[in-house]
Amino acid sequence: MILGPLSSTPIWAALCASAAVLLVGPGPSLGAPPHRGAPGGVLPHGHSRRQRAAMTVVTAVVVTLVAPARQVSLLLILAAAAWSAAVLVRRRREARAAEQTSARLLEACEQLSGELVAGRPPGAALDHGAAEWDVLAPVAEAFRVGADVPGAWRAAAERPGAADLRLVAAAWQVSHRTGAGLASALEHVTTDLRAQQVTRRVVAGELASARATARLVALLPVLALTFGAGAGGDPWGFLLGHPVGLACLALGLAFAFGGLAWIEALARQVQRP
Repeated sequence: MILGPLSSTPIWAALCASAAVLLVGPGPSLGAPPHRGAPGGVLPHGHSRRQRAAMTVVTAVVVTLVAPARQVSLLLILAAAAWSAAVLVRRRREARAAEQTSARLLEACEQLSGELVAGRPPGAALDHGAAEWDVLAPVAEAFRVGADVPGAWRAAAERPGAADLRLVAAAWQVSHRTGAGLASALEHVTTDLRAQQVTRRVVAGELASARATARLVALLPVLALTFGAGAGGDPWGFLLGHPVGLACLALGLAFAFGGLAWIEALARQVQRP
């Protein structure tokens, strides 16, 4: 069986007990009164992190004491693989969120430029844009109270995927200082952003094939192991139960996740504005 090395009762009992402590221990109960030492009666976020870290250490100690060394090694390898996969998934989700923000930014700039060209006042155009996209709310508020509007644009540009708002800030600042038409300046910026968006789509399409190839190569060992098991061998038993197999498993997973991380790093470097 694939899970043969982990089928002993003590190790499963330790894992289940530790997982229950992790799930129940760190969070406050629903009926418990709020902590009085924090503002608003809420537990500090760092305190919850310390609790989770302590419970993780306790889990590791319990598993180490109960399980044999071979099982502990397998658990450490699987835990490292799960952590690496979670990091890759999180970074990919962040990249997709940044891409969606970039697309939404172009739509907001087109809307703002179109309303200014049509003769709508900047304050009304910003209010309308803020109602459609909440990222522009601080900019509309800065214009309403007479604050630094280009600075508000640059602050909004700190959001992942919204770096192009710095161009809008520059156009707004130049128009304010020189008296040039704001609608014309924003129209030129929108044209440049539209061209950049087309280029990014082309680059993303080219990178998609490289990403797909990297994932296929990372999954090929699993396919080979499946074929080996179907041919009458026991590659899973060797890989999960033998010291040399565990070393091969750790090395293979390290190469696989390292390759995927390298491809993603290259893609981020190419897509960086």
